[in-house]
Amino acid sequence: MGTHWTDLVDPSREEILEAVAGDIDLESIELLARPAGDGRDVRPLLEGHGGYVLAVLAHPVAPPGEGHVEYLELDVVATPTAVVTVRKTGPRGNVAPVDGITARIEAGSPCGGVFHGAVDDVADAFLDLVDGVYESIDDLEGDIEHLSGPHVRRRIALLRNELLLARRAASGTRGVARRIVDGRVDIGKSDLFPAEVEARFVDTYETLVRVTEELDVARDLLGGVRDYYQAKIAEQQNEVAKKLTVIASLVLVPSFIVGFYGQNFAGEFRAWYWGLGISVGLILATTIVQLALFRWRRWL
Repeated sequence: MGTHWTDLVDPSREEILEAVAGDIDLESIELLARPAGDGRDVRPLLEGHGGYVLAVLAHPVAPPGEGHVEYLELDVVATPTAVVTVRKTGPRGNVAPVDGITARIEAGSPCGGVFHGAVDDVADAFLDLVDGVYESIDDLEGDIEHLSGPHVRRRIALLRNELLLARRAASGTRGVARRIVDGRVDIGKSDLFPAEVEARFVDTYETLVRVTEELDVARDLLGGVRDYYQAKIAEQQNEVAKKLTVIASLVLVPSFIVGFYGQNFAGEFRAWYWGLGISVGLILATTIVQLALFRWRRWL
């Protein structure tokens, strides 16, 4: 017997009751009918309610040309005979796609198979997100020499925030798959998730484990970019400090000569050209010696 699958977009409470066609808790109805948030606060969860299973999933979508990832809410209600998916419109007018779910289920698939299709589609979306994060980090690493300081810091902060949100959502989705693999969620004596479906959830769980590990690697890579940027700033500061020190050294000796000569020998040489010639000669000689020394020590 085939599964009765109903897909709803921003449904009302009446539409939810009609689609589920059974007893459903008031809290579950409120959760399903609640409008979507800002696209960043979806918290994946899985609950068993005796006669049905309720899951909240976060489907990541990265709009082209935008730095922020939008997490579209996809709710799934599964009973032994029917599955209802509730998609909520995000702040940018997007809804979670269901093409991936359709491609994963076959004719006559049980309700647990449709449920798995939804979770597995979200897991693959997280893999695409990881690829996008890696690409963004590579682009930042390649452009860091040409970008201004505020721009680099802004991009590092944006990527760090995206990594934190992605890991939170991926970890929550991994918990959903893990509870099904462990057999901790089911509907009484009804076999909503038979052995073949649980085996598929094992693969999905491993995919989500890989996603969280890849996000940790991406965080380390971003930390390496940040360390490189900080080392670059320190090197630039050292170069500036070195140049200022050289300038101060070049100015210090002539100042000493002029002050010492003017204080101790002002009346010894009446002719102006004696005083000017001696002081200028000493200044030029000491300056040349200092420049030669700095060049020899590779300070210039």
